Amino acid sequence: MDISTQTTDAPPPTPQPTVTEQKRNARGATRPGDRVFLGLSRGSGILLLVIMAAIAVFLTYRASLAISKDHGNFLTTFEWNTNLNPPVFGIAVLAFGTVVSSIIAMALAVPVAVAIALFLTHYAPRRLSGPVAYVVDLLAAVPSIVYGLWGALVLVPHMNGLFGWLDHYFGWTGIFDWQGGAPRSMLTVGILLAIMILPIITNVTREVFRQVPRMHEEAALALGATRWEVVRMSVLPFGRSGVISASMLGLGRALGETMAVATVLSPTFDIQASLLDPGGGTFAQNIASKFGEATEQGRDALIASGLVLFVITLLVNGAARAIIARRKEYSGANA
Repeated sequence: MDISTQTTDAPPPTPQPTVTEQKRNARGATRPGDRVFLGLSRGSGILLLVIMAAIAVFLTYRASLAISKDHGNFLTTFEWNTNLNPPVFGIAVLAFGTVVSSIIAMALAVPVAVAIALFLTHYAPRRLSGPVAYVVDLLAAVPSIVYGLWGALVLVPHMNGLFGWLDHYFGWTGIFDWQGGAPRSMLTVGILLAIMILPIITNVTREVFRQVPRMHEEAALALGATRWEVVRMSVLPFGRSGVISASMLGLGRALGETMAVATVLSPTFDIQASLLDPGGGTFAQNIASKFGEATEQGRDALIASGLVLFVITLLVNGAARAIIARRKEYSGANA
């Protein structure tokens, strides 16, 4: 039998999709389930934008009513008295207190959260990292009012020693000058907020560090790197965008915290040069404490301050997205 004349029943070649079909498949789904999922996803995104726009329109409208009746400067007035005729109110003290307390909280919480996340993922043994991570997860679920009660009953009475130490060694700066009053100040608020946002930042950062490709770490170890050099060259660059996202998530809670701040702070409409002196206020704390007894005009003024907090939150999120976009080479998707 001539092998050269033998024929085989080979299956016909599978037709390849044309360029037009490839573009159509890339633009949208072709299966019914995919089309339904695509429609739901688009609808959810559009609905979210509509809700955000509706909130912005509502806040802007009510804020314009209040600001048009304000006898003071809304941005620079150190007073909040909406019962006068005409009313006088401003957000200078609230903006200062919100920004300062959030900066203190972030400066204290972010380094500690990153250190805890690195310890749980790269240093702690498995039998220890599991229980510690579980406790951190539980702390993230504690209500803010519980943190506020703990701060008022436990944290504030034990701040005298720290305030005295700061005044003794750093009082000459003016920022840590303490006159011996009750330690219900912006520094106490910042420490309490740092404790509150610490579990959130730690949990997100821990999960990001766990996604570091194992080959990156093994390659660094094969080149003779120490454990810290592996963390510095492989783990931290990979998780940089995740750490930024986790920090912005914690900052969002710090900016909008109400009951914990209202429980610990002694609010006054005055800006203190020292972080240890009682006084100050935040947007969220002022809204929570005054909304119940406010008149319609007073509620419009509080809504106007809420609009400023809304804008600050959007600016912070936009800045975080810009930072992450500039660091795409460090994102997990491009690792």
